Amino acid sequence: MQAKDKVIVLTGAGSGIGQELAVQLLRKGARIAGIDIHSDALAQTQALAGVGDDQFKGFALDISDKQKVDELPAQVIEHFGTVDGLINNAGIIQKFLPIKDLSIEDIQRVMNVNFYGTLYLIKAFLPLFLERPVAHIVNVSSMGGFIPFPGQTAYGASKAAVKLFTEGLYAELKATPVRVTVVHPGAIATHIMENSGLGKPSVSAAQANRALPAAKAAEIIIKAMEKDQYRVMVGNDASFLDLFYRLNPRRATDFIQRKMADVMR
Repeated sequence: MQAKDKVIVLTGAGSGIGQELAVQLLRKGARIAGIDIHSDALAQTQALAGVGDDQFKGFALDISDKQKVDELPAQVIEHFGTVDGLINNAGIIQKFLPIKDLSIEDIQRVMNVNFYGTLYLIKAFLPLFLERPVAHIVNVSSMGGFIPFPGQTAYGASKAAVKLFTEGLYAELKATPVRVTVVHPGAIATHIMENSGLGKPSVSAAQANRALPAAKAAEIIIKAMEKDQYRVMVGNDASFLDLFYRLNPRRATDFIQRKMADVMR
């Protein structure tokens, strides 16, 4: 689906990849219904894009609140008159703890935002998309959704759920006008730790430099949508681990375990 002249609902639009997606999609001539839990962050995105409410409309919303999500399609239609696409980009990580030390409440919070938030939005907007000549759903999973990272096991489970859910949705919708893409980003330079309530990350300069800029990640995701790609890896690390895991799942898992050992101490 080409972005020009389309109305796209975008979650996590207040920062990181979501903010870059909003700005780049607007440059391509799309109109954006930006979703974020922080209204001030949405205002910053709109200011950065330099557009009015006719092109970008922010909706402050907790996507894990099903009732609020169910009310959203009518609000978007009232403002823009139509809706053509959905990019489920919003997500949070867990505390860097093994499952035995992670509370059920923390696990539920991650699942509620990453999986159920994605599910609620798709259930809310899919009936509208099925009436359009063409529509597109983009779900952002993670490389943690296909290869396990110790200390992020619940997060990985939530993103694995997004992966398989998206692939099933693709199969169900093949005979319809709705296209579906699953995205697996690697390490991206964003504020996901702070936005997850975990404070600032303690990473080396080398690690920070290896992270893909959010602007580049957004460019790759938009290109994937416009080419109706089924699955896209974002970053060399995601591409490498995808291949490694498919060739030898156990060796790939042991490799990641060694890399994560310092974080888990």
